[in-house]
Amino acid sequence: MTSSTRKRILILGGGFGGVYTAMYLEKRLKRRTDVEVILVNKENYFVFQPMLAEVVSGSIGLLDTVSPLRRLLPRTTLYIREVELVDLQQKTVSLHPGFQPKQQVLSYDHLVLALGSVTDFRGMPGLYEHAFPFKNLTDALSLRNHLIHVLEEASNEANPQLKQELLTFVIAGGGFSGVEVAAEMNDYLREVCRQYSTLKPQEIRVILVHSGDRILDRELTPDLAEYAQRILKKRGVEMRMNTRLRTASQNAAILESGDRIPSKTVVSTVPSSPHPLIEALDVFKERGKVKVLSTLQVPSQEGLWAVGDCALVPSPGKDTYCPPTAQHAVRQAALLAENIVATLDGRHLKNFQFTGLGKMGSLGHRSAVAQIIGGIKLSGVLAWFFWRTIYWWKLPGLDRKLRVGLSWFIDLLLPADCVQLKLDEQQAIAQAHFEPGEVVFEQGDVGDCLYIMLKGEVEVLVETAGAQCCVARIGQGEYFGEMALLRHKTRSATIRCLTSVELLILRQGDFQALVSSLAGLRDSMEKVMERRLHVVSKESS
Repeated sequence: MTSSTRKRILILGGGFGGVYTAMYLEKRLKRRTDVEVILVNKENYFVFQPMLAEVVSGSIGLLDTVSPLRRLLPRTTLYIREVELVDLQQKTVSLHPGFQPKQQVLSYDHLVLALGSVTDFRGMPGLYEHAFPFKNLTDALSLRNHLIHVLEEASNEANPQLKQELLTFVIAGGGFSGVEVAAEMNDYLREVCRQYSTLKPQEIRVILVHSGDRILDRELTPDLAEYAQRILKKRGVEMRMNTRLRTASQNAAILESGDRIPSKTVVSTVPSSPHPLIEALDVFKERGKVKVLSTLQVPSQEGLWAVGDCALVPSPGKDTYCPPTAQHAVRQAALLAENIVATLDGRHLKNFQFTGLGKMGSLGHRSAVAQIIGGIKLSGVLAWFFWRTIYWWKLPGLDRKLRVGLSWFIDLLLPADCVQLKLDEQQAIAQAHFEPGEVVFEQGDVGDCLYIMLKGEVEVLVETAGAQCCVARIGQGEYFGEMALLRHKTRSATIRCLTSVELLILRQGDFQALVSSLAGLRDSMEKVMERRLHVVSKESS
């Protein structure tokens, strides 16, 4: 049978919704040759997200939470690409080019939207530049590397104020993700800092910021939520309730209450929004998600289905929608596969009936909370054992079950390690955000960057005879920091922000390569430098 006569089911997204839809389709279609299943995802692996927080602490290995898609889906055609465009009229999907600069276009008969949600820091200045998201495997690895990096820096820091800033960790979001990350970080940091002779566990500050009266207020009953809060407080986690993270800078987390928490580590587990591709689709949406029928069909769109975090699925018997949890996504995937096959065969479709089996979350250090079907509530060690057993059982693949089980056993016997994996390369140009009153650099600092003003205003302060005086102001479109780079000397002035400031940062090596290649640029900058030096000399005298 030629490919032109085969029905093509195209799945976009490799999370719980997308991968399990493909898995159930393989089971239901078996070896039918009249149907082709294709899955498109930007990674070639599936991440078991409920265990992602344990990657940060090293309780399980980096690859223990991921499963190769080709092993999970042996009869599904995979495209490891980014999706560029979905054309519902032509029933085509355009993929980002690979090694060749040619666009790949896939046609379909049935399209499954399973793109999930993405971290969304729009409208929240400073968070994109300085807050760590926690959504995928890369986020977990980046956060773990950063935690070890700040411990290494703090172990040799003589300035007590900067040392405390390094040892202060802020997590925004009191849902399951935020609580589990805070719990794992708190346990890991207090344990591993004992390996540093100059650090003490009591110097570690882990601060959880939440907009409600108590953590897990939407997920659990009040008594379980209060139990979780008491456990974390007992283990040293500080709570900032009834406030939100407003912004972040290189040196602090700034709350909506106006409080400023000096810190080099800010983690934000909120907010999230549907994938940008969903926003561009001309379909019924609410809260940015695709509204579907109980059959998981998108209304008025033949052959279009949606599942998981990017879909609003009616909750059975309730005037609400299903929560964006893994247990719902997996069961939606099973029904979706059944309904697509039923459509191919001309049979009636079924409605989604699953209402949930309960909720559970880890609190670290052999503690958890669980609220399961029938009103049963568990907490402490029993809930922790239940949490681990359930998620271990749900791990796809026997090999991953063995790896995670072995990692957990070793974790009980051996101390946590503090190995930092530096896999990322620094970008030539970075962005930074500063709040009013914050210092970009101080007089006497090493000159290592050129700064370009995108937004805001700063003042140039020169210290003479023990007093600081303002010699100039620099605004949008201007730059500063070139003097130390061109003269290979330390900073000759302090730069302090007068307003909220957005900067582009060009590092020393890239700056030197640029000015050595462009003689006109060097000449122009040297003229600006001479003019500024004349102003500084005149004002200071």
